[in-house]
Amino acid sequence: MKSNSIDSVAFYIIAYLIIITISVICIFPFLLLISGSFTDNESIVRDGYHLIPKVFSLAAYEAVLTFPGKVLRAYGVTIFVTIVGTTLGLFMMTMAGYVLQRKDFRYRNQLSFYIYFTTLFGGGLVPWYIMITKYLQLTDTYAALIFPGLMTPFLIILMRSFIKSSIPEELTESSKIDGANDFTIYYRVVLPLAMPGIATVGLFLALHYWNSWFSTSLFINDQDKYELQYFLYNIINTAAAVSQLGVSTGVSFGQDIPTESTKLAMAMIVTGPILLLYPFVQRFFVKGLTIGAVKG
Repeated sequence: MKSNSIDSVAFYIIAYLIIITISVICIFPFLLLISGSFTDNESIVRDGYHLIPKVFSLAAYEAVLTFPGKVLRAYGVTIFVTIVGTTLGLFMMTMAGYVLQRKDFRYRNQLSFYIYFTTLFGGGLVPWYIMITKYLQLTDTYAALIFPGLMTPFLIILMRSFIKSSIPEELTESSKIDGANDFTIYYRVVLPLAMPGIATVGLFLALHYWNSWFSTSLFINDQDKYELQYFLYNIINTAAAVSQLGVSTGVSFGQDIPTESTKLAMAMIVTGPILLLYPFVQRFFVKGLTIGAVKG
């Protein structure tokens, strides 16, 4: 008994040490990011990054927040696109996953192969751009930011596999016997039991929309419709261009633009809200696990 107790204690000690080490490794770059965003740009260029700022400065945040109204508007666009895109995407992908796993759907294998095929071969950027701009005419609309991510092939396959493996076919058959139609089964049976999969797919989808900037660069010309990531990307590019212009021509712009610390401040502004949101997403994910549990 004592031997088993000693082995158990040793196991927990080793396990906790490994977890703590991995946690420190994961947190360390983020701590450098926070410290660097509050460090004077010249100090970063001269001495590199440190966990504690050698020369404290808010110049990077002042540069990023030069136009606070535009930053808040870009925040609003990103939040709107993330909420609407995630909601519509979850509805469409969960419904597609439910249909594709139904054995009574004759063409499920053909459609599944078609969806899987698009993960291996794509039409390329040019046909996609022509379709969005010329045929769908979505230039300078929020639909151009939402539409491309609504039906992600990998997430559809993931949702289909989860529903197939976690929801017994007998449950849907008994619901049909009780008089429920397909939409009732989908809404009242499939969705509650598929909450763990929905939480996972929803997290992937929300992160995709929140971090998106490429669609804005292609399809949006109106600055009032810029997403936050692309708006801040333009700020740092403008700062770098002005700095290079000042060096090459000898023109003074009043103060040096803190390009290095501005990059870190920009990363903090972008990642901060989604990090604060994660504990709430995690709570709903755990709740989904309990809802999806099968009681014996």
